[in-house]
Amino acid sequence: MTLADAVSHLSPERWEKANRLLVRKALAEFAHERLITPEEADGRYVVRSDDGLTRYRFRATRRALDHWQVDAESITRTRDGEDLPVDALDFFIELRNALGLSDEILPVYLEEISSTLSGTCYKLTKPQIPVAELARSGFQDIETGMTEGHPCFVANNGRLGFGIHEYLSYAPETASPVRLVWLAAHRSRAAFTAGVGIEYESFVRDELGEETVERFDRQLTDRGLDPADYLLIPVHPWQWWNKLTVTFAAEVARGHLVCLGEGDDEYLAQQSIRTFFNRSHPEKHYVKTALSVLNMGFMRGLSAAYMEATPAINDWLAQLIEGDPVLKSTGLTIIRERAAVGYRHLEYEQATDRYSPYRKMLAALWRESPVPSLQDGESLATMASLVHVDHEGASFAGALIERSGLPPKEWLRRYLRAYYTPLLHSFYAYDLVYMPHGENVILVLKDGVVQRAIYKDIAEEIAVMDPDAVLPPTVERLRVEVPDDKKLLSVFTDVFDCFFRFLAANLATEGILEEEDFWRTVAEVTRDYQRSVPELGDKFEQYDMFAPEFALSCLNRLQLRDNKQMVDLADPSGALQLVGNLRNPIAGL
Repeated sequence: MTLADAVSHLSPERWEKANRLLVRKALAEFAHERLITPEEADGRYVVRSDDGLTRYRFRATRRALDHWQVDAESITRTRDGEDLPVDALDFFIELRNALGLSDEILPVYLEEISSTLSGTCYKLTKPQIPVAELARSGFQDIETGMTEGHPCFVANNGRLGFGIHEYLSYAPETASPVRLVWLAAHRSRAAFTAGVGIEYESFVRDELGEETVERFDRQLTDRGLDPADYLLIPVHPWQWWNKLTVTFAAEVARGHLVCLGEGDDEYLAQQSIRTFFNRSHPEKHYVKTALSVLNMGFMRGLSAAYMEATPAINDWLAQLIEGDPVLKSTGLTIIRERAAVGYRHLEYEQATDRYSPYRKMLAALWRESPVPSLQDGESLATMASLVHVDHEGASFAGALIERSGLPPKEWLRRYLRAYYTPLLHSFYAYDLVYMPHGENVILVLKDGVVQRAIYKDIAEEIAVMDPDAVLPPTVERLRVEVPDDKKLLSVFTDVFDCFFRFLAANLATEGILEEEDFWRTVAEVTRDYQRSVPELGDKFEQYDMFAPEFALSCLNRLQLRDNKQMVDLADPSGALQLVGNLRNPIAGL
């Protein structure tokens, strides 16, 4: 690749389109979060800059949950009566006070916006695949075909730390095969933990293959080192080149870390960037690695200390699901994080607290692949795909409904039973909550119909909100204190506002399913579940899914306030940005 080729996706036409799409999203989501208040005038909406001189005019449809569906092509920008280009960087500068962007945060946020725009330009160079075709595609084609990222966050593809050559090598949308770097880590500073029935030697040989393990062992013995003194750790290539070779220089110099080179298998980066699907052997485990890149409000590291309890937490949850008849009847499964390895840099640990990014630079976990669990005729798709919209404005969910031949309400009911009912039951029966956004759920499909859901990213994302729950010692870290009035936000915010809001709007726009019918179906499935477990009636009254309103919890406000550490990990519920209330779309239905 020449120097010029590296930026060939950044053409004026694509840049203009990317900016228009991003400003559309910013207007929609910032209006939703009440950071800006569009005024209606002459059948259009107007948003003014901080100084009142620049005006953004646009057309929009307002839907349930105060969702703003903004028409990207209708957006104009004028200043003193003069037409100006729609430019995202100017937008954030012109509205910096309204958005609460501090002098410290603004330039970094603009860098994240620039990276997000650049990624959109790259995606615009790819062949535009109609959703009807994507709905018949394979698991990884769907995964790499996503174009939007998180539906709520405006700066959702920051990936600060990636240069353009690294973006092209490691971003999920580029679908570039990646070989992981393997390090030997001295057991005095490294630990391997695994679920029941897993033993280190055989696990590593199954994952890497006999020949590769023997090659790595020879490299150690050739240096006069004993392979038995070391554990193997898979590392993201970016992490090796950019962090470990410098930040962990002492560990390499002392022989605590030995670089063994690349493994033989090829992997594909998933939507979460640091998780890899094994393309060479799809039945083998995913590998999740530490990646010290700033993306969407966090440094995407992986804690060595957290890794120690990860397999036990996954075994505990798998056992709970297996033993619960309601969860079992929905078909819910998890793909367990079966083994984990972490490396502790003792000097950085002395210098930092347990939440520091310096403690999250070298760790990895292995997560089961969903592929071996498939029955004949079944296929997989990330749930994020349901809100994907193609270049012609058609949604992936709409294409699945078309393919299924089912009435849209019936298709929706089956999806809700697979995905939403388990969330309700986990909450009411166990005070157990997940982070069930689109990237953390895999759907099992057959002829376009959702058969069942697979939850993933378990150990770092689930929590138990019951202070009196009896938990095994290894699972104790899941316990969190959340005020009673905020507990149901785990459903209202994460499911209703951050996912169903977009799915309902897309289906209504396409004329596939009216919004009221969408939310009535959600209400019916909620009542069906509640009738099936009358013994939990007191909990249904205490935490009312049909309450008239719920608090509006704002994600972009978190990132605009602090885009390096969005949430205080020691007090996640205390970090919420709550601004007024939203009308509950299933109240009264």
